[in-house]
Amino acid sequence: MRGWDSVDFVYVTGDAYVDHPSFGVSIISRVLEAKGYKVGIISQPDWKNNQAFRVFGKPRLGFLVTSGNIDSMVAHYTAAKKKRSDDAYTPGGKAGKRPDRAVIVYCKKIKEIYPDSPVIIGGLEASLRRFAHYDYWDDEVKPSILVESGADLLSFGMGENQTIEIAERLANGESVSTMTDIKGTCCLIDTKDTPYTGVECPSFKNVANSKREYAIATRIQLDEQDHIRGKMIKQRHGDKMLIQNVPMPPLTTEELDWVYSLPYERNYHPSYEKSGGVPGIAEVKFSITHNRGCFGACNFCSLAFHQGRFITTRSKESVLEEAKKLTELEDFKGYIHDVGGPTANFRRPSCDKQLEHGLCKGKKCLAPKPCSQLISNHEEYLDILRSMRKIPKVKKVFIRSGIRFDYLLEDKDKTFFRELVEHHTSGQLKVAPEHCSASVLDYMGKPHIEAYIKFSREYFAINKKIGKEQYLVPYLMSSHPGSTLDDAIELALFLKKEHIKPEQVQDFYPTPGTVSTCMFYTGLDPYTLKEVYVAKNPHDKALQRALLQSYNPKNKALVEEALKKAKRFDLIGNGEKCLIKVSVSQTQNKNRQGINSGRVKNNGKKKFKK
Repeated sequence: MRGWDSVDFVYVTGDAYVDHPSFGVSIISRVLEAKGYKVGIISQPDWKNNQAFRVFGKPRLGFLVTSGNIDSMVAHYTAAKKKRSDDAYTPGGKAGKRPDRAVIVYCKKIKEIYPDSPVIIGGLEASLRRFAHYDYWDDEVKPSILVESGADLLSFGMGENQTIEIAERLANGESVSTMTDIKGTCCLIDTKDTPYTGVECPSFKNVANSKREYAIATRIQLDEQDHIRGKMIKQRHGDKMLIQNVPMPPLTTEELDWVYSLPYERNYHPSYEKSGGVPGIAEVKFSITHNRGCFGACNFCSLAFHQGRFITTRSKESVLEEAKKLTELEDFKGYIHDVGGPTANFRRPSCDKQLEHGLCKGKKCLAPKPCSQLISNHEEYLDILRSMRKIPKVKKVFIRSGIRFDYLLEDKDKTFFRELVEHHTSGQLKVAPEHCSASVLDYMGKPHIEAYIKFSREYFAINKKIGKEQYLVPYLMSSHPGSTLDDAIELALFLKKEHIKPEQVQDFYPTPGTVSTCMFYTGLDPYTLKEVYVAKNPHDKALQRALLQSYNPKNKALVEEALKKAKRFDLIGNGEKCLIKVSVSQTQNKNRQGINSGRVKNNGKKKFKK
């Protein structure tokens, strides 16, 4: 229909094609289209069939490859490494439409068919595997995905500006092999050509053979992911040197506004209708992204390594314009599901110092307590929400992508807090305290539980004042590195005291690119090199998980085993604090057994052990 004889780029993705700005493929392809390039998209190709990769022929400039919106291994397997039965990014939600380690599989097939065509990889799977990394599913350290895939260049982070530069240089006739200097990219070069600048981290060989070296490499890699003060990072892989150039600066407000103004269809491709559509669109179709980046930087989250910690935002006008477009969609019911991002209530950098010097190395803005330089202000965000509520056809505007409650508490003006509860909460507000143990929260890089307790008290007080009955749903994580059985019991007691009965608990999932995954694999904190306890045995994990849902009768046997293992017999019985209730007859029988087991014979007399 477009009258094309060929395309400039072929974009291969492990997801179904959804033309919505919550999908990376959609953004990058629309950006390239706006710059005058012709992009053909191959969605979820049959990786065993060469013809599936030939549908557009050989592209003029090269192939772009991604596994999709999420890591293909996370898409396929649970934290317990069990195969998932569905896939939200596939038509009809069916699993099995993409291979494990999709980026590697796709690249090898492309290089087999078109060996001289440039291949550029990007997206979450490639970005988080840019260095030698621990692979949870194979339980081994693997080299950079650039080595395993055979791709020519890797784009990490959000990718718009580096993709534009790569396209322009290819269009000007430059060989991809000479593109070793583009910000926000990684490449492989001969070790003899290694630049003198930058910082070198332990080699693939060293990190594969030494957990201490792995921890050291992790700290270097995380510390240099700042677009202002970050340095080039080098890591040797045999006779090749992996180069990570400094990060590409985040998009400015003007650039973000332009990206989100492009002509997205805001839906999945109509060819998927007969299969029941693509489930992944449901949560985002009527949602708006207003920011990028997250200075919260929790240790178990890969956002800091992928998007970065620096906050950039769209203008009020851009966000409201998108809201008006949503109201014009045929199936809009009057509800905007979210105005958020990585963290919904971040609308500015955490302090002004970082505008010139970047974010502090090795420190967190909010944990274990908020930095003295932190600026917490919700005025602009609140102004956007108020204006959105006034748009014709809009009944309600919700916030679902996550409120950083500790940041909210630092804002002395409580107007946003009140309006969040009154206007932007749909019956329940989800927040993420994750745990209650101070030591575990320190390993997580989260604030201590006192912040959550204070927030919850104020939240319920506001609800009472305005006459609403709304709930607070805490996200909780079991078996995070540093969490012992005693810590899990502490959390179980906290939940009981606070009358919290979590329906879902997330087991820690070791994915590439996080501090927590490094601790899981090495048993070391990369910032102190001190030992960290890690529950790796599946049964030990099951005990911790059961404790967090001790109210569930199905977990009674596991909870009892955990309490006995921790010698917490005081929590088994009918007392108010007890996590396991027993009948009177059971209690009497236990007491009788305890007495009998305590007796010993001594010259024919009965005595008791102390």
